[in-house]
Amino acid sequence: MGWLGWALASAVFAALTALLAKVGVAGVDSTLATAVRTCVVLVFTWLMVWLNPAAGGLSGLSGRNWLFLVLSGFATGLSWLCYFRALQLGPASRVAPVDKLSVALVIVLAAVVLGERMTWAKGIGGLLIVAGAIVIALEH
Repeated sequence: MGWLGWALASAVFAALTALLAKVGVAGVDSTLATAVRTCVVLVFTWLMVWLNPAAGGLSGLSGRNWLFLVLSGFATGLSWLCYFRALQLGPASRVAPVDKLSVALVIVLAAVVLGERMTWAKGIGGLLIVAGAIVIALEH
């Protein structure tokens, strides 16, 4: 499966994540809910590494890999804490689209930080995502 297939699968699982999390966070502290989810992700991903010999071992990671993966982990943790709190306070159908503003931010940051080429398609697509999130967020 190519990148598009994996990205579409990610979108499906992200949608399920929002719906399942909305139900799961009801009546529970959002930080505790995030911790439970994180433990499940931790066990699941290490199981996948163990089952996949192509994953290699920890010795295959450079210092740079470690640094950026740890920083990414902190960003993920903060994102999940904020996301679960938002789900606790608001409807999933409005929280998830606002959360997906991250897509538009990635488009801009990938161009600025990573030097990826900005195209009209990326620019227009990013603006449409922003417009859609705003329309949904301001819905009465």
